[in-house]
Amino acid sequence: MEVVNAIGRRKAAVARVYVSEGTGKITINNRDLANYFPSSILQFVVKQPLAKLNVAEQYDIKINLVGGGFKGQSEAARLGIARALVKINPEDKAALRAEGFITRDPRSVERKKPGRPKARKRFQFSKR
Repeated sequence: MEVVNAIGRRKAAVARVYVSEGTGKITINNRDLANYFPSSILQFVVKQPLAKLNVAEQYDIKINLVGGGFKGQSEAARLGIARALVKINPEDKAALRAEGFITRDPRSVERKKPGRPKARKRFQFSKR
């Protein structure tokens, strides 16, 4: 099996994911998963697609992450891994879609509008 690549995005984070056959090692920006994401919750989020399909020990995964914060990066990595697994085995798509791992979350920060302090907040109004 050659290297399969996919891209996952979430908010401002972009994850380029490269999946190859291996022993289950996940490397993010040349660092170990536990080193890059010390929080066990974020590690769990990244591993969710692999756990759902019971293929955690079959593939080595290299991820290049840029932009965003910890939460956005972990969810971008999850989407990228799910897309790569679908490229490897298209029959897994239904199982991953049922869990919501294939859907790109479109929510992002709303832009600030002119004449307002924030996107929706208005300056204080005084009648008199």
